[in-house]
Amino acid sequence: MINKTLKLVTTEDHQQIAVWEITANEPQQTPNDSKDKHKHKHKHKQNLLFIHGAFSDKTVCLGIASYFAKLGHSCFIMEWRGHGSSSQPKDNYHLEDIAFYDVKATFNYLLNELDLDNLHCITHSGGGLCLTMFLTRYPEYTSSINSISMFACQAFAAATTPLSYAKILMLKAMTRRLGVVKGKSLKLGTMNESYYLLSQWIDWNLNQNFTPYSPTPIRRQLLQLARLQSNSRFLKKTGTLTTPQPFDYRTLMPKVTIPIYAICAKGDSISPPKGCLKYLQAFKNSNNQWREFSVANGNLEDYNHTRIFLSSHAAKEVWPTVLNWVQQHS
Repeated sequence: MINKTLKLVTTEDHQQIAVWEITANEPQQTPNDSKDKHKHKHKHKQNLLFIHGAFSDKTVCLGIASYFAKLGHSCFIMEWRGHGSSSQPKDNYHLEDIAFYDVKATFNYLLNELDLDNLHCITHSGGGLCLTMFLTRYPEYTSSINSISMFACQAFAAATTPLSYAKILMLKAMTRRLGVVKGKSLKLGTMNESYYLLSQWIDWNLNQNFTPYSPTPIRRQLLQLARLQSNSRFLKKTGTLTTPQPFDYRTLMPKVTIPIYAICAKGDSISPPKGCLKYLQAFKNSNNQWREFSVANGNLEDYNHTRIFLSSHAAKEVWPTVLNWVQQHS
C-alpha cells in the first residue's frame, strides 16, 4: 500500500506549497534496511524529489514515485502554486515564480527541516525548466543534489522550422484568446493553465532564447513568421529571431554540474528529441546522458509527452533506467 503524507511549506512570497511524502507499507527490503521509515539519513536509502510540469499535479508523478517508494526510497512530490493542494495565488504567476519561490521553499524544507543528506531530482517537462532556473539563481544548492533525471524537457527548440513556428504562434494566439486553457477539457492534464504562464514557454521557443519573463508582442512574431516563410533557412543562418537580451539562463547553465539524464520521446511534439538534446547540451557537461525512446531504437512505442513519464510501458522500460542513474550517483 502506498501512503501519501502532505506537508505545506511557506514561500518567501507567502504561498503554501504542497510537498507530498510517498512511502510504501512493505517496501522491498535491502540488507540493513532501517526499520524507521522516517529516518531519512540511512546510507542505503535515497531521497527523491519529483517536480511536475504544466497542466499537472502530484498525480502525474505518483506512478514513478510509487515505483521508487516500493524499493525503499523516500519520495517527495512538489506541487506548483495554483496546482493540486498548493495555494491559489490571487495574482498571475509565471515559471520563474515557481522556480525562485516554490522550488526554493521545498529545498529548504527537505535539506534544513528534514536534514536529508542526499537528494536526487526527477522532473517532467516544465518541472525541469523550473529546477534549472532555480539552480542558476541559487547555485549553492547544487552540492546537495546527487543527480537529476529530466523527462521531456526543452525550452527553446520547438520552433525551428517555418511549420513548427507557425503552429506554436497559433497556439499563442489561441491561448491568449482563451485566457485560461482547460487541461481536462482538452485532455492536456488535470489542471488548467493561464495564458500568462504558458506564454513564457511559448515565447522562449518562438524567440529561441531562455530569458527572464519579457512578453513578446504577437504582431512582432507574425512579422518574423512572414520573414521565415520567405526564407526557410533563416533560423539556421541567424540562430535567433530577436535581438539578444541582456541575460539568458543558458549563460549560467554550465555552472550546474550535477549529472543529468535527459529522457525524450520520439512522438513528443511539445519537447521533441532534438529540442531535449539541445537543452541538455546547454549545460556543457560531458558526464550528462541523453536517450531517445522509440520503436526504431528497440523500445515498446513512440512515446508522447505524457506517456514517456506515466504509462505501463514507461514503467517497464523507462523507469528502470532512472533507477540505474540514481544508483550510479548514490
